Amino acid sequence: MAAEIIVDVTKTFPGRTSIRASFRYPVESSTVLILFGPSGSGKTTILRSVAGLEWPEEGTIQFVSRTWLDTASRITVPPQDRHIGYMAQDYALFPNYSVAGNIAYGLGDLTPAGRTARVQEMVELFHLTGLEDARPRELSGGQQQRVALARAVAPRPQLLLLDEPLSALDAPTRAQLRGELRGLLKQLSLPSIIVTHDWAEALTLGDVMAVMHEGTILQVGTPQEVFSRPANADVARVVGVETVVQGTLVDVREGLATVRVGDMSLTAVAAGNISSDVFVCIRAEDVTLEPIGAGLTSARNHLQGTVGAVASLGALARVTIDCGFPLVAVITRSALTELGLTIGTAVRASFKAGSVHLIPRR
Repeated sequence: MAAEIIVDVTKTFPGRTSIRASFRYPVESSTVLILFGPSGSGKTTILRSVAGLEWPEEGTIQFVSRTWLDTASRITVPPQDRHIGYMAQDYALFPNYSVAGNIAYGLGDLTPAGRTARVQEMVELFHLTGLEDARPRELSGGQQQRVALARAVAPRPQLLLLDEPLSALDAPTRAQLRGELRGLLKQLSLPSIIVTHDWAEALTLGDVMAVMHEGTILQVGTPQEVFSRPANADVARVVGVETVVQGTLVDVREGLATVRVGDMSLTAVAAGNISSDVFVCIRAEDVTLEPIGAGLTSARNHLQGTVGAVASLGALARVTIDCGFPLVAVITRSALTELGLTIGTAVRASFKAGSVHLIPRR
């Protein structure tokens, strides 16, 4: 039987959404699980419960062959006996300790020589050479992150827990360090759980992804599966599928489904048995906007509508088209200018049949 992490817990808070989360997944040496969801969904509570920093009222937490929590059997293993590395969202570095002192903090069981050797190993692994005597305030955000990660890894934990590890960084640094962090996690060959609400981080860092909403796990799968094939409408909204509308299946022929959304007819790829009542999910990045009268592309779906809203996303723009239902597209700022899109502008939206994901409506 494959080694697993099993979490099945209930945690309540006065005046707040209760956490009732249950999931399990196989653990390999470098498996990274992403806990994904909006703020307040319960991600950090689950992470802290696994770490032993929160105590659910009911449930079990098992890691491989060890039971860390079993409220029915009154098993409560304290954090220090779980052999976990934990990195908080704000890094929680000791301001009066040097880089070397921060990394050495959890190495009290080693001899002085062993401690020095392990700190040096971490300094080299995390590219901190020359900064051993620096204080946290003298470091950049990326350097602080590496010190916090080195401190969490130094005691050779069985499991690494990271709470929003990149959120304290500015956008350019965050983008740069995503790939670096993924490489480090694979190099460490250490199973990890990472909390994030950022879809780019989830796709970059994760092997497995658990989507949370209002204290509940909605879906577990690879990030690619979850983003491209959300299990239900709630998952679709949480993972950022910008268009989720109700539709009715009217026909299936030669692998293609015809779906009615209001007065509009859409073509989707027919995957498996589809019920008549469905949610239609379309990612904004799959929608192309064209001027009215332009030649038709090879896409199956061409809808005419008017611009209802435009929101800036830096170098990109989010455009909502009223075409019988609100359809969201993400385009470049230059494309927005070239098309002359403002509120009320007539435009045509095109997208392929494979970009239309149908979810049974329950």
